[in-house]
Amino acid sequence: MDAPRAVHAGEKRHDSVDLSSLAFWSQTAEQRERSFALLRAERPVSWHRPVEGRLLPDPDDTGFWAVVRHEDIVTVSRRTDLFASSAGVLLENIPEGLVEGSQSLLAMDPPRHTKIRRLVSGAFTPRHILGMRQGIEAHARRIVAELAHRPDGRADFMRDCASLLPMRVISDVMGIPREWQDTVAATVSQSISGTDGEGGHEQSPLELLVEGHRRLRDMALNLAGLRRGRPAQDLMTVLVQAEVDGDRLTDADIADFFLLLCLAGNDSTTLTIGHGLRLLTDLPEQRAWLLADLDGRIGSAVEEILRYATPVLTFRRTAVAPTRLGGRHISAGDKVVMFYASGNRDAAVFREPGRFDLARDPNPHLSFGGGGAHYCLAAQLARAQLRILFRELLRVLPDIEAGVPEFVTGTSIHGMTRLPCHFTPRA
Repeated sequence: MDAPRAVHAGEKRHDSVDLSSLAFWSQTAEQRERSFALLRAERPVSWHRPVEGRLLPDPDDTGFWAVVRHEDIVTVSRRTDLFASSAGVLLENIPEGLVEGSQSLLAMDPPRHTKIRRLVSGAFTPRHILGMRQGIEAHARRIVAELAHRPDGRADFMRDCASLLPMRVISDVMGIPREWQDTVAATVSQSISGTDGEGGHEQSPLELLVEGHRRLRDMALNLAGLRRGRPAQDLMTVLVQAEVDGDRLTDADIADFFLLLCLAGNDSTTLTIGHGLRLLTDLPEQRAWLLADLDGRIGSAVEEILRYATPVLTFRRTAVAPTRLGGRHISAGDKVVMFYASGNRDAAVFREPGRFDLARDPNPHLSFGGGGAHYCLAAQLARAQLRILFRELLRVLPDIEAGVPEFVTGTSIHGMTRLPCHFTPRA
């Protein structure tokens, strides 16, 4: 590895460890971790050139600061007075009109963020999620039963299991009518993957993204209109009726939140389920430990899957004032990017961080963020889904194993498009 070049006062030099190239993001998570380990040890905050493969060229993009230590990620997460979200939370800049439309609460700062979060947080309290438990269990039983009765004992685990539960639960939460759910799921898939699923399309990934967002927003506004006339026990009814300090959410606020929940709430949980099966296949001794007391050990197991897999790879902030972080001077307007996969392997926080250990305790992982105002609103809902699905899956199909996955190259998610699996089918 080349030695880092000197940084002179008043200028920034790109680090010799290149976190911006497509080649870096095409590596496995284990290969990327070698670069992160070097940076954590020697240059925990380092300057990098703009990321390759951007959706749109941006001549004003000069680069970003990479934050790779657990401690510094927590600082950036919690200091909303120094590090803002409203300029966007993705590593690359995206068109201004898409920032709030696609990122909603993620791309807001206090006090607006505080007000909107208060309006929607009631749907994600532990008490409310406990009330949803029977519905989640029923969905999980149906999904696993359909998988288990495939006569050849083979399936694409991502398509036939992992992706199904999160979308059905989100539909329950939002009150999406059953006859809409397949359309919503297909549109979410298009928006995330940049493909229409039919092959041979002429639209670019950006065009597909914009089109997918437009469809989801239209469905959100249609559903909001229905709930204003016919209230129900769902989050959309809460959104159209809620008031804080005399203010109601606008249609744009409602559509933005619907978009965020459908995209972020679906994708990260789906990926965690896929990575979990892969890890339990690769490390049979960990699976055996879990199966020895499935009910008692599933909680810590889910937390370790979340840490080790880290489905969300990065989020960005923008410095609003000059400050220092990790021994480096950060200027106002600089991009500051948190690398969660690196923070989740920080030996200063985790004992033997490279070891997948389902009994790990404590486990202060960063897979739902580093705390503070932007800690994942639906974290407890995601945990409930993961515990319920893995318990049902391993109870019904204890011998299910994953094949070779197909990964997505990207800077935002630890993506997986396909995961073959095989098992002994149920009669």
